[in-house]
Amino acid sequence: MSGWRALFVRSYSATREIFQLALRAGYSTYKQPIFSFYLTPSITTTIMAGVHWITGILLALSLKGCLASVTTVTVSATAAQAIPTTLWGLFCNKPTNSVKQGGDGGIYGELLQNRAFQKVTPNTPEALTGWRAIGGAGIAVVADPLPVSAALPNALQVTFPTGKIVPVGFGNTGYFGINVIKATAYKASFYYRFPTASTFKGTAVVGLQTAAGLSLGSVSVAISGTQTTWLQVSTTFTPSQSSTNTNNLFFITLDGTAAAGQTINFAMLSLFPPTYLSVVNGMRVDLGTAVAELTPGFLRFPGGRNLGNTIATRWQWNATVGKLVDRPGRIGTSGYVNTDGLGLYEFLTFCERISAKPIMGVYSGLSLDGSSVQESDILPYIQQAVDQVFILHRIFVGALRSSLGHAAAFPLTWVEIGNEVLQIYTVPLRSAVDYAYSSAKVQLFVKLTRSLGFIASSNVNSPILSPDPTHWDVHMFQTPAWFAQNSRYYDGFQRNGTLYLEGEYAARTSNDGGSGPMPLAFPTLESALGEAAFMTGIERNSDIVFGAAYSPLLNNVAGTAQQSPSLISFDLFSVYRSISFYSQKLFATNRPVAYLPSTLPDPNGSVFWSIGTTTGTQHIFKVVNIGGSPENITFVVPFNIASGTITVLKAADPTVSNSPTSPSAVVPVATTSTIPVTKSWTYVAPPFSLSIMRV
Repeated sequence: MSGWRALFVRSYSATREIFQLALRAGYSTYKQPIFSFYLTPSITTTIMAGVHWITGILLALSLKGCLASVTTVTVSATAAQAIPTTLWGLFCNKPTNSVKQGGDGGIYGELLQNRAFQKVTPNTPEALTGWRAIGGAGIAVVADPLPVSAALPNALQVTFPTGKIVPVGFGNTGYFGINVIKATAYKASFYYRFPTASTFKGTAVVGLQTAAGLSLGSVSVAISGTQTTWLQVSTTFTPSQSSTNTNNLFFITLDGTAAAGQTINFAMLSLFPPTYLSVVNGMRVDLGTAVAELTPGFLRFPGGRNLGNTIATRWQWNATVGKLVDRPGRIGTSGYVNTDGLGLYEFLTFCERISAKPIMGVYSGLSLDGSSVQESDILPYIQQAVDQVFILHRIFVGALRSSLGHAAAFPLTWVEIGNEVLQIYTVPLRSAVDYAYSSAKVQLFVKLTRSLGFIASSNVNSPILSPDPTHWDVHMFQTPAWFAQNSRYYDGFQRNGTLYLEGEYAARTSNDGGSGPMPLAFPTLESALGEAAFMTGIERNSDIVFGAAYSPLLNNVAGTAQQSPSLISFDLFSVYRSISFYSQKLFATNRPVAYLPSTLPDPNGSVFWSIGTTTGTQHIFKVVNIGGSPENITFVVPFNIASGTITVLKAADPTVSNSPTSPSAVVPVATTSTIPVTKSWTYVAPPFSLSIMRV
């Protein structure tokens, strides 16, 4: 039953009961309706009848309020289980240039689009995506006979015509524009070389300007015509003024007269603003801050679909580490070129900085296009996956880690094999290692990885896999009502040692059966509360569910069409935290250390709850009311309740969203509450609300 239909049924039943009470209290006494006075011999008698009839209705209304149902929740004195620190985490869905532009052009700090001309066809207009000529320059992407690296065979060739007295060069429009902020240090770099030696000696101006050519900030760097091999130039400049819009260019220009007749090749150009925690090749500050604000217990990467659309374009860890100039990039899931600047090392170090445990995915041999590696050809793919795990240990690739600036081993607990593999996946790593490698060092690796949890990504026990997985990744995308009605989804699962990751979930649509937006443009209060009701069940079942993550995480509102609502939306100026973001944050920042069993909620009801203890004497009560009426909940507890804080996420309209036009439509509001010292107390959960009580 949909939420609105259920609300109608409850309203109809309540109305019918009121009128039945009214009839018993008023109308049945006088045997006549109020509007039939013209049939009675005495108008006074009829008026009194009407007064008593109205009084009966008012009495009935009062009686109905007094008879409002109260949900009684009895709380156990003994904790059922410790709640994992990894319970609430994040999933980097399509983290690079995909439909939602969450990586390149998003959380990854690089501002230049098509910065290294990766995976493009030289001498085509498409190869110049993001680039434009300035001052009459000739520009073309060419296959350089002496490429800057084996990974990057292409270069931007710039020819400087004669007869120009204006600055001549080229510019980059960025991803959906560039936001320029004054008094902010921008780090620019590029490689250049002259295909033919020249006597030219001069300067190039590097900076940011408006589309009309107004310089916002720049710096001059030396350029020499004798430089026929690749030389990297790095510089920093600080704009003196901010832009009024995003229609701006990163530019490199030379004096038109001095450079007349010259040809210069450029490669691997880059522009970074300040990054989150000032990390080189790091994340955008505001997006990194928003992600860290969720205090995730884990980060699952490199993304589900990002593992590979085809066998040839799969995510290969060894092509995503090392110097940027040595990363070839690849065609991503949605047809965009991924720079892979956000690679394995960046994911792992980001996990460290936000104190999240890594859940690392490896390619399973099955691609999104349906192609799969034949079993007879699987060994090299297994080797690559095992090598991906090796980088985290002190054997084989310790030197590689040291070269990246991280000599210490990375912690690793889980490895996920593939993503949403709905058929038999390739041989699991643990069983494959023995025949993929036979050296003594490999046997040491086997011993080191005995403690790893390998996560299966197909449907649970469909098909039956061998060996039987110890961990499963479960994905759910449903309506808000489904999530609430299935808050007890995991209650019936066997406790046989198998653990579950709720790796992706979200309420994608409204409860109206699909007549609304498909999917929701942004999470609504209704969808966030449906998810929150489900999350109370995840806490209750945290003995077998070790982690859960909303999906997708990031959405660039300037990007292409959405697939489903995202936790965090953004543009070049701002970050928009959804209502689901605040719901997730409230659960994550109020994660108990232990779960206290209590009366189970009615799956078809309106109110859901979860209760736990902290390391001290505090207790955390989470209450979700998905209905449009206040709900009285009486907690009977084995401990005294005195005072505490109550944080409520609520609104009168369940269809409201936080969006670029109303970014703070619904935000949590905290209050301090004093409760009489008692072991039984009643909380009135507001309509359409999530309440967090720390008492």
